[in-house]
Amino acid sequence: MSKASKIIDKMFLNDPFSLWLGIKRIEEKEGAVVLELTVREEMLNGFGIAHGGITYSLADSALAFSANGYGIQSVSIETSISHTKPVKLGDVLRTKVTEESLTSKIGIYTIHIYNQENINVALFKGIVFRTGKEWEV
Repeated sequence: MSKASKIIDKMFLNDPFSLWLGIKRIEEKEGAVVLELTVREEMLNGFGIAHGGITYSLADSALAFSANGYGIQSVSIETSISHTKPVKLGDVLRTKVTEESLTSKIGIYTIHIYNQENINVALFKGIVFRTGKEWEV
């Protein structure tokens, strides 16, 4: 098991919200993970589409796992999301993380979220602060 996977294990298994979301870990490496979830009924809003917080939370988890995979504890300091298409019950969402910049103190990431038809449904941008503290695994 890679160091990144050990760190993500530690984070994921202590993250009740990501577990509740039903996130599946598909691919894990330093700086980029692939996560997946299936939209359930309790994730819908009053319009009958997925609450924006679902795609946001999936992307936020992808940001955390990607940035922390290097072994340095990293926390988000700025995030934003654009919802480009409605997400429906039963949709299977998957992340694609791109590390735009990485320094000793700051990491900048973009995360696209695609549905099962490979249609981009959201674009998330996240900036993390790298604390300098190493993960113990």
